[in-house]
Amino acid sequence: MTECNEHELRLEGPGKRSLVARFDGGRISSDGGVLLLQATEQRTRIVERFARCFTDHRDAARVKHSVAQLARQRVFGLCLGYEDLSDHDLLRDDPLLASVAGKGSSGALLAGKSTFSRLELSTGDEAAHDRYRRVALRTDDVDSLFVEVFVERFAEASASIVIDLDTTDFELHGRQEGRVFHGYYDEYCYVPLYVFCGDHLLCARLRTADRDASAGAKDEIARIVKQIRARWPSTRITLRADSGFCRDELMSWCESERVDYIFGIARNSRLIELASYAMGLAATEFAATGKAARRFCDFEYRTVDSWSRTRRVVAKAEYIAGKENPRFVVTSLSPELLDARALYEDLYCARGEMENRIKEQQHDLFAGRVSAATVVANQARLYLASIVYTLMRALREYGLAGSELKRAQCGTIRLRLLKIGAQITVSVRRVRIALSQAFPLQQLFARALDKLAQPRLSTA
Repeated sequence: MTECNEHELRLEGPGKRSLVARFDGGRISSDGGVLLLQATEQRTRIVERFARCFTDHRDAARVKHSVAQLARQRVFGLCLGYEDLSDHDLLRDDPLLASVAGKGSSGALLAGKSTFSRLELSTGDEAAHDRYRRVALRTDDVDSLFVEVFVERFAEASASIVIDLDTTDFELHGRQEGRVFHGYYDEYCYVPLYVFCGDHLLCARLRTADRDASAGAKDEIARIVKQIRARWPSTRITLRADSGFCRDELMSWCESERVDYIFGIARNSRLIELASYAMGLAATEFAATGKAARRFCDFEYRTVDSWSRTRRVVAKAEYIAGKENPRFVVTSLSPELLDARALYEDLYCARGEMENRIKEQQHDLFAGRVSAATVVANQARLYLASIVYTLMRALREYGLAGSELKRAQCGTIRLRLLKIGAQITVSVRRVRIALSQAFPLQQLFARALDKLAQPRLSTA
């Protein structure tokens, strides 16, 4: 049995020795790895620039928590796994988080859930006159920030880039604004639009489930392409997406703006007939070898009435497990640039990596926590999760390059590098952090800090 009094805790151990515990270890945190987040922020200034996307209508003389401090506390908290606003009530006297959030060593309390809820619920139209929610997020500035962080990553313009579009579902469990049942996902949900270039997040737009998968995609891509071309006017841009984005409006825009595209296209009887010869060859090979066989072909194709012009379609004619498995994509890329096989296998199939990045946001960084009452508040939460992803991606690139965690997902980085026992001693001049001697990745941690200490990127 466990013996407990105000001085010590006792219980029997597995051997001869008993286990004795006392609450006398001093100020100890399980989040010593927040130092890596602080170093990443010093290198990139991502959170600082995010904070500048807010308009603060509060009386400066009465402000206890600046927007910059709130942004750092909330973003670092999400990185460390504190997904709920109520978690910050328990963290209010954490000296380590207070130090990296900019509260100094004065012992001032961090912000609690009420302050953060007002921040997330504010809208630009109401903040100037609202009694409580007086800090408004300028969404256009946040949208621009994601593209800005991406472009500044490169010292020189890229010759070509591929931009991926995709959607996912955020399940709803209450009566949130815009609550609509989605037949495909078989749930009440939001269906956000994501735009990535490689592992760089360029857009995260929350949408209700009563819209087409491609709704709003043209406007988002037009904005992103304009911003990229302002810095890289000669870069060749290719859009890549599944059949949910195969819409004449988007393809026609790409053709008029010199943007290439490759989109999946839903199969139909006409497409299957046009690919029948290649499918016959694949079936013959399967019959001879007993192994999956595929052939590729391309042809000119136009729908009966939904497309404004004829376009190149590439077919993958695959015969597998005794049945046909055809797939089709439509593209603006010419056969001289990429033949049918290379276009499908090497270019189009690579879009699957984007799905891993979306899952990383949902499962590791709490992007799907859209439990607020309004779409505006839930979009703010999606922005926060996206900023967290951008910061963690920067940590992975600048601090962990060449290490065993260079491709680790955010959840793995949190578990192995951020959750470190640390004893904190606060004095007038400094905060001393004694990290656990038993931490197994000490050398990797030190190397990451050294790499992150390199001169920060220009934000001009």
